Amino acid sequence: MATGTVNGAERMVVTRVFDAPRELVWKAWTDPKYVMQWWGPKGFTAPLCKMDFRVGGKFLCCMRAPDGQEFWNGGEYHEIVLHEKIVSSMYFSDSEGNKVEAAHYGIEHEAIEDAHDVITFEDLGNGQTKLTFVGNETMENATKSGQVEGWNQILDKIAAVVAGLAQAN
Repeated sequence: MATGTVNGAERMVVTRVFDAPRELVWKAWTDPKYVMQWWGPKGFTAPLCKMDFRVGGKFLCCMRAPDGQEFWNGGEYHEIVLHEKIVSSMYFSDSEGNKVEAAHYGIEHEAIEDAHDVITFEDLGNGQTKLTFVGNETMENATKSGQVEGWNQILDKIAAVVAGLAQAN
């Protein structure tokens, strides 16, 4: 399991079981045309997502709030195990992918220093896949700030994308 502590802090963990094969859940997470359908919590849209999906590659996604405010996230892929695991860094950025502080967007954000996001895809059999997202925030801070709720809303959106992919196959 991808849980644990970093520097004594319990990390944010969200999980979801999807009624779809692991390859489809992986595709929804790694193909920018599908990521644009789920990036951001309920009510948010993603007008742009660029992904160079390889170790050392970078990504840049825009999340647009219902009021039109845009939030940009950049990141880099550190480890990719096909259909099993992705380790990446993610940070707030400007529209060019340059790292900015969370305060740039009026957000209070406390990340665990040097912690990377870890996403695992576990084949449960019977056509089900368990996705686990371990973030670089503490569980306590992520709960207080609404990030846990936001990630659960994102997983709801991913479920809809995965269901669409499953119907198409």
